[in-house]
Amino acid sequence: MSMRPLIGVSTYLESGARWGVWELDAALLPVGYPRLVQEAGGLAALLPPDDPAAAPAVVARLDGVVIAGGPDVEPVRYGAGVDPRTGPPARERDAWELALIEAALAAGKPLLGICRGMQLLNVALGGTLVQHLDGHRGEIGAFGSHTVQPVPDTLLASLVPDKDAVPTYHHQAVDLLGRDLVASAHAEDGTVEAVEMPGHSWVLGVQWHPEMGTDLRVMRGLVEAAGSSSPRGG
Repeated sequence: MSMRPLIGVSTYLESGARWGVWELDAALLPVGYPRLVQEAGGLAALLPPDDPAAAPAVVARLDGVVIAGGPDVEPVRYGAGVDPRTGPPARERDAWELALIEAALAAGKPLLGICRGMQLLNVALGGTLVQHLDGHRGEIGAFGSHTVQPVPDTLLASLVPDKDAVPTYHHQAVDLLGRDLVASAHAEDGTVEAVEMPGHSWVLGVQWHPEMGTDLRVMRGLVEAAGSSSPRGG
C-alpha cells in the first residue's frame, strides 16, 4: 500500500486567540482545510508563517502545497494604492505564502490556492487584483453560494466538468492575470473563479471555499497529483 501524500497547508497568525482558559497568539486554521485533505486521501501538515528563506526546505519535504484563504493581500504587493474597503495587511503571512508559492513552482510540486491563495498565486506571477466587488459573499462571517462555470478543456474542467454551486466568501478578485496563468472558471457576472498554468506541473487556484462543502473533487485532484509525483507514493 502506498503512503498517503503529505500536503502542507498555510495558516493564519493571530493575536489574542482564545480557547479554554487561554488567550495567546496562535497559528491557526479552520478545521475544514485539514479535514478536506484527509478526506481526499492525504495527510495534512500545518505551515505557520516562518522565515521566507525556509520555504524551499519546507516544500522539499512535502508532496503538495495548499495556500489557504484569509485576509486581503496587501496592495503594495501588486503595485496598487489602498482602497478604503481593503482590509488591514498581514505582511508576515503575505511574505511566507509568496515564498511557499515560489518554492512550490520552482520544485514542480502540486499547488492549490484557495480564495486568498488563488489571489496570491496571481500576484506572485505579476498579476493584479480587484480590491472590492459586491455580491460574492453572504453576511459578514457567513458563507454565501453562487454558481461557477468551468472553461472547457482545462484542468479545472477535468475535475468539475459542469456548472456548479460553490461556497463563497470574498470581496476581492483577480483582475489582470499573472504570467502563464489562464482563467479556467467564471461566475455568472464574469468574475474569474479559477486559474491554472497550462503546460506546467499541477497548479490550480479556486476563488471559492471547497473546505466549507462536501465536494472533494478539487482537493482529491491535488492529492492524487501529489501522490503521483511523490517518491514516497507508489
